[in-house]
Amino acid sequence: MHVDETTVRRIARLARIKITDEEAKGLEKELSGILDWVEQLKEVDTEAVEPMTRVVAQDLKMRDDMVTDGAKADDIVKNAPESEDHFFVVPKVVE
Repeated sequence: MHVDETTVRRIARLARIKITDEEAKGLEKELSGILDWVEQLKEVDTEAVEPMTRVVAQDLKMRDDMVTDGAKADDIVKNAPESEDHFFVVPKVVE
């Protein structure tokens, strides 16, 4: 796939990158080469390949999804300078 200078400048503008005329010419060839390589990847048959999230297969440890209140309200506010009914007491900041 061939990328022209107009496309290179549009991509640079979208990416908020300032490029010179010389850089635009060089990027034409670079981007065209990258897109040609991506086109080659389309030729690979991946029909029998299973999707994966990592190189090494790993089973995640599962646990029961139980909703609790944590039962740690006293521990949480224990170090607070001032607390009331399991809440932090802070000075008023809005007048």
